[in-house]
Amino acid sequence: MASSAFGAGFVRFGVGVGPVWGGYGYPYGYAIATPPPAPLYSPYYAAPGPGYSWVGGYWYPYGARWAWRGGYWARPPYVGARWVGPRYFGGRFYGGHWRR
Repeated sequence: MASSAFGAGFVRFGVGVGPVWGGYGYPYGYAIATPPPAPLYSPYYAAPGPGYSWVGGYWYPYGARWAWRGGYWARPPYVGARWVGPRYFGGRFYGGHWRR
């Protein structure tokens, strides 16, 4: 007797650990036990063209450790947008985001 996995009923339940998206950035943040290391030097070089904004280097959680993201030029998603860098506050990491 054969059966199909597509015909069988099942219930899936999952629990996510990480940021909760709530608009700009991650207002609830990641719970991180240790603060990030001191910032590294991130060279600042000429913009690739008009309309770009500089996003400075920052540490971000990567599994159980911190990883460095060097600075880079990016085009804002809309006119007047400004980059707000990520931060670590009160044992939580809040991701960077664009805002007016």
